[in-house]
Amino acid sequence: MTRPLIISQGLVILVLLFCCSVVRPVPAADWPGFRGPNGDCTSDEKELMKTWPAEGPEVLWTGQVGVGFGGVAVEDGKVYMLDRDKGKRDILRCLDLNTGRELWRFGYDAVGNISYPGSRSHPTVDSYYVYTMSVFGQLHCVSKETHKPVWARNILKEFGMKRPTWAISQAPVIYKDKVIAAPITDEVGLVAFDKLTGRTVWKSPPLAGRITYASAIVTNIHGVDQVLALTTSCIAGIDAETGAILWTNGDWECRIPVASPAYIGHGHVFVTGGYRAGVIMLEIRREGNRFTATTKFKTNESNGQIHQPIVYKDHIYVNGNDKSKRDGLVCMDFDGNIKWKTGRSPGFDWGGMLLADDMLYVVDGNKGDLCMVRPDPSAYREVARFNLLKGKQIWGTIALSDGKLLLRDQSQLRCVDVRGG
Repeated sequence: MTRPLIISQGLVILVLLFCCSVVRPVPAADWPGFRGPNGDCTSDEKELMKTWPAEGPEVLWTGQVGVGFGGVAVEDGKVYMLDRDKGKRDILRCLDLNTGRELWRFGYDAVGNISYPGSRSHPTVDSYYVYTMSVFGQLHCVSKETHKPVWARNILKEFGMKRPTWAISQAPVIYKDKVIAAPITDEVGLVAFDKLTGRTVWKSPPLAGRITYASAIVTNIHGVDQVLALTTSCIAGIDAETGAILWTNGDWECRIPVASPAYIGHGHVFVTGGYRAGVIMLEIRREGNRFTATTKFKTNESNGQIHQPIVYKDHIYVNGNDKSKRDGLVCMDFDGNIKWKTGRSPGFDWGGMLLADDMLYVVDGNKGDLCMVRPDPSAYREVARFNLLKGKQIWGTIALSDGKLLLRDQSQLRCVDVRGG
């Protein structure tokens, strides 16, 4: 395969809480960005631990990080993380997965203070490059070989975007030869850039509502590759090739959406939000080239404020905590019927979670525990837990690569061995 030419262009643009190309195969051991290799916070890795010894899983290494919530991407034994020097700079760090040793870093000025300071988003890795989005809208393409920027744009400055109260947290989205961002302004909805040059490829029409903290998500619905986008009052499907709006639904509103839309298969899109927004399930239909999005159900019986819902078999698992109520971990079916809630026992706060080898790994943000939970619609079944993190605001996502879980608090990144045997 011929190596693409690195085209130098300058600096600057994008950002939280996760996506790789729908067509690019991803090794099971990689976690290439927000939401992991399958784009749904799950991993295909097998032969992981089914419980832990009394002393807990082995901590392979612990690394010091700046305050924040930004998650990691992992590819080919390397961990990529967008860290932040409070009020001064953003720093893309590359670490060795096995040892935690820093291999290289790239930093740039990003001066300014934000509420709940620190990092927000996930890097996205693709072939020879790493794509990052800063809290101030700086989208960078950085070469893995030279560790220098190839190009940069700024979605905050270029598209009339107003910076959200808690800064930009979306992750860059890769689709084929494009990297996609969501400015959500009066001028434009989503924007696709050429991933090698940074040139603007398409701009979608504006969408109803304001910008959110959610990342756009690439998926395929009824044979068409599309980008799922979320505003404060609109859920939309955008043609990934052209930027045309395929469908919208305005039945769900949330003043501060964080979790991205989740495609759960068979033409259904599930969205969850905090601040009493509740959850909604959409049914997407296609007749010829025309798409429609109707509401299958909507309920306030669950409010997932920050993290992505996870689908296992025919049920959905949600961290159901928000500012208005604490439902803990919640299990519901595809018709919106609640099977169980843990409430405050255990409460989980806003801890992250993922699914691998028929097991949920969930961070209990109240205590800093890593919990192993067997997904079962009949009852909450906790298999094991062990304390690994410290402090408050343990809200970051977790990642899995080659049997190693990576999770963070406000000062450290820890790598835990969960391989079986």
